[in-house]
Amino acid sequence: MLLYFRLLKESFAFAMNALRNNKLRTMLSLLGVTIGIFSIIAVLAAVDSLDRKIKNDLEGLDKNMIYLMRFSFGPSDVPRWKSEQFPNVTYEEYEFIRKSVNNIDKMAYSAFVGNESIKFEEKTVTNVSISPGTNEQETIEGVKVDYGRFYNESESNSGTPLVILGNEVAKGLFDSPEQAIGKKIRLYGQRFTCIGVTKKLGETSFGDSSDNAAFIPVNFLRRIYGDNSKKITPSIIIKPVKGIDIDQFKAELTQKLRNYRGLKQGDIDNFFINILSGLTDMIDGLLGNIRMGGILISFFSFLVGGFGIANIMFVSVKERTNLIGIQKSLGAKNKFILFQFLFEAIILCLFGGAIGLLIVWLLAMLLSNILEFEFVLSFTNVIIGTGLSIVVGLISGILPAISASKLDPVEAIRSGM
Repeated sequence: MLLYFRLLKESFAFAMNALRNNKLRTMLSLLGVTIGIFSIIAVLAAVDSLDRKIKNDLEGLDKNMIYLMRFSFGPSDVPRWKSEQFPNVTYEEYEFIRKSVNNIDKMAYSAFVGNESIKFEEKTVTNVSISPGTNEQETIEGVKVDYGRFYNESESNSGTPLVILGNEVAKGLFDSPEQAIGKKIRLYGQRFTCIGVTKKLGETSFGDSSDNAAFIPVNFLRRIYGDNSKKITPSIIIKPVKGIDIDQFKAELTQKLRNYRGLKQGDIDNFFINILSGLTDMIDGLLGNIRMGGILISFFSFLVGGFGIANIMFVSVKERTNLIGIQKSLGAKNKFILFQFLFEAIILCLFGGAIGLLIVWLLAMLLSNILEFEFVLSFTNVIIGTGLSIVVGLISGILPAISASKLDPVEAIRSGM
């Protein structure tokens, strides 16, 4: 055992000495592996960081959350031309479902509308995301009010012109967010009383957060536009009771709404029940495809780096043929020569991989400081990068190392003279 340890130690020393004596060639060899490791680990780190960001953004939402509306969140068997003819869900259907469907924990009626401008005296904030909804929207969507309050059930039902401003919107209109409480702002050409300001959250994976939003009672908007306006796309948000069979709940919801709409047997559902878990599964699949595509593209640069290492190792064997012959004539075993060149290839790849990982880490730190997004180089990715470096070193160095170990000492000395 001690003999093998000495063999490995001496082989390692010879490999390091060879790398030090050929600094330029060593640096050029490192470049290919560095680019390969950087490409693969950068892709993995970016996808992992995006995945973590999305999961953090969805952390406060129940995966069984249901969005009932005329559109589907993902791919559907229903042709687009047909789904565009589906009717919108109505406020009356929202009230019917709330009374007739079992196992509902929370429920809200909301609408998707275009962005608007909000004014206060001479100040204007443009491109504000308007979020009309019933009062349950605060709890079901996790709206966090930092100053003031959210509108209550009575104010929601009557459509009182009240508004909860996003943190950034309030800063744009007032010197400080807390000054917005009680002020009259103009929206949709009418005056709204600001009764709350949301807590600053920062940007989410799906675009702007509540920082750039304004929450108003949906019944106010219904009073202005009516229920059939093309400017409004309403939805019913349902949070079922925890622990229930979601498929059974979906079946009950489907049947009750079909009966309410008078759909006959054989008629397709003219609505979509979008479950949040389906959206997260679709996102996971998309991220998986992005990760695989990035790895495949990066693999080619990694392959070029491996070929570069193999080429350099064959050149190294050719240059040191005479030295190999002398070592063998002095009693060096084939294993010693094999390990010497194999270690040289592995060390080259490890150094290249370490530099690639260092570049990814520095880039992640830089982008995390510049952007509102946390890039993370995980320990798993470091292990993957190190493992790939060793594997490439073994594959690239094995043939040159075997050819070196099998050289005849007499022929090797003669060829070097």
